[in-house]
Amino acid sequence: MRIETLSTFPAMFDSIMGSSIMRRAQEKGIVDFTAYDLRNWTHDRHRTTDDDPYGGGQGLVMKCEPIFEAYDEIAASGGEKPYTILLSPTGEPFSEALATELSERDRLLFVCGHYEGVDERVYTLADKTISIGDYVLTSGELASMVVIDAVVRKIEGVLGDEAGAIDESFYDGLLEYPQYTRPASFRGMEVPAVLLSGNHAAVERWRREQSLERTSRLRPDLLATANLDESDRAFLGSLSGGVETGRF
Repeated sequence: MRIETLSTFPAMFDSIMGSSIMRRAQEKGIVDFTAYDLRNWTHDRHRTTDDDPYGGGQGLVMKCEPIFEAYDEIAASGGEKPYTILLSPTGEPFSEALATELSERDRLLFVCGHYEGVDERVYTLADKTISIGDYVLTSGELASMVVIDAVVRKIEGVLGDEAGAIDESFYDGLLEYPQYTRPASFRGMEVPAVLLSGNHAAVERWRREQSLERTSRLRPDLLATANLDESDRAFLGSLSGGVETGRF
């Protein structure tokens, strides 16, 4: 996959794209990443990318001219037209399903806003506008990093343990079950005995029930669209009846 970003602060991507899974994905040749500096498409000595908003008001708005010029040049730089994404509170809420959808694209371009946002005309370039939550961030760079990380993890061959992505929260609409590692006993807190039993069927059953219980308790809204079978529904019914679960 080819991933590109266009922003006034391209160095912000150095840390996340040069570390851990993102770095390994590039070393394996699975991801080709480029961060473009929007200031390269400005034409004044101050390399200006923003200006006062028409109609007055606080803050600055990113100008449309350098963004359009940059987009035209980047889009024409070879390969298929990039699937272009803007991060904005007005966008579609980001989700695991959307991360999967984007991971199937060959080329993504993230246009990162800053200050009070971008000139409204920039949105005509976007194939998708995404929101990562109902809060305000300093810049679109931060939000795009979240989306890029979630998307890259979905690409085949990126994770060392392919089952890892399957077992994570939201894969089947549920929160992930609790995880433990050594030592088995720490400050009076014990690892559940079933995980030490060597009984793989019992472990899988425990994990599924813990995932269902945790989702029911913390994010019951997810159950409406989760992938549930009859045994899952029966277990959830037992929870509402006050049956204690997760012990073997």
